[in-house]
Amino acid sequence: MRIYRFLSGEDDSAFCHKVTKALIEGWELHGSPTYGFDAVSKKMRCGQAVTKVVADQPYDPDKKLVDY
Repeated sequence: MRIYRFLSGEDDSAFCHKVTKALIEGWELHGSPTYGFDAVSKKMRCGQAVTKVVADQPYDPDKKLVDY
C-alpha cells in the first residue's frame, strides 16, 4: 500500500529539516514543492508531498501516517 502525506510550514530551516526527516524515514518526494505567500502571517510558506510504500496491511484512517 502507498501512503501519502503533505508537509507544510514556514519557509525556514525547520521546514527543510521536516522534509529531510521524512526522507530519512523512507518517505519519497512526490511531485514538485509548492511555495506561496501567507497574507495573514506575512511570511512565505512551503509545501511538499511525500509518499511511502508500506507492508501489506489494512488502511486505518485513525492511525497516524507516521506510525506506518
